[in-house]
Amino acid sequence: MDPPSRHAAAWLALTCALGLHVVDEAAHDFLSVYNPAVASLRDRLPWAPLPQFSFQIWLGGLIVGVTILLLLTPLVRFDSRLLLWASFVLGVLMLFNALGHLVGSVYTGRALPGVYSSPLLLAASVWLIDAARVRARGERGTNGQMGT
Repeated sequence: MDPPSRHAAAWLALTCALGLHVVDEAAHDFLSVYNPAVASLRDRLPWAPLPQFSFQIWLGGLIVGVTILLLLTPLVRFDSRLLLWASFVLGVLMLFNALGHLVGSVYTGRALPGVYSSPLLLAASVWLIDAARVRARGERGTNGQMGT
């Protein structure tokens, strides 16, 4: 598979894994863990901008986000620095998201909401980061700059 196709496939895989992760969190009452944790952190760090969510706002925002990522999938095949860097950012954020659920579950000794889909999210994140890295390396010219 050529690097643009591999990159787009990895983007799509991460988007689907994130969609499944949202379903996992929603089905296991993620906000019952998240909102009290944020309230506790706000008590200790009143300056920190940590939002609390209602279920409808939280789920609606995630559905919109996943839909946007899905709609961007065909554009990932094109030579776009913006989407290449977005791939790195998205991959790293979702890698830490997955690790947070996994480590948090080990730390608390119970399965936190979202932990069941976290291994898939972790694998898809690593794939997207690697596909973007390979593509960035392949698109560099002889002077080390990205193509236009």
